[in-house]
Amino acid sequence: MTRRSLAMNDALQTYLQEIQAQPSPLEQRLMSETATLPGAKMQIALEQARFMRMLVAITGARRCLEIGTFTGFSALAVAQALPEDGTLLTLDLNPETTAIARRYWDEAGVGGKITARIGPALEAVAMLLEDHEAGFDFIFIDADKANYPRYFELCVELIHPGGLILVDNVLWSGRVVDGDDHSADTEGIRAFNRLVRDEPRVDHCVIPLADGLTLARRLPG
Repeated sequence: MTRRSLAMNDALQTYLQEIQAQPSPLEQRLMSETATLPGAKMQIALEQARFMRMLVAITGARRCLEIGTFTGFSALAVAQALPEDGTLLTLDLNPETTAIARRYWDEAGVGGKITARIGPALEAVAMLLEDHEAGFDFIFIDADKANYPRYFELCVELIHPGGLILVDNVLWSGRVVDGDDHSADTEGIRAFNRLVRDEPRVDHCVIPLADGLTLARRLPG
């Protein structure tokens, strides 16, 4: 029998928060401001931000793409790990939340590394491919779930061999195994999970961190 991942009850979650690197005052203010907004649950968990920052740092990623900005917590984590000449392009539909993100990026001193584009993300990603702007080192997908399969298909073309694609919400609070849930978002995540499992151009693993992360590495060729 396959050994199960440890279930995170409230006591373990509190312990995790105690033993991991604590948020900086700026990160804490960003999280607190985000918590007052509609859709606050869209912000990634602190442990996810730490994981992303570590991935970017240890891989030496220089050119990064984020699909889904929200209030900028994940972009902040990526940008903090980039080298001086590193860049991050982040895409979102909402100018108000992106403006909040920009305030914190600039205050953190990483705003110059981040370009934010406002508009439908799927169109923007497709345009990157049309404009021959491939060759990203790291891509993070955390946008409209119904379009996850298409985002992934495009990103496999945009990432260079050896590059990483990280995707959030792949366990979707357990709704992926709810036979009564046939919403567009849930079906999109299910389709993505099958797609990445069967995609021969990537090696991947599913990490049961927060709401579930899939990490895919583009294989050579």
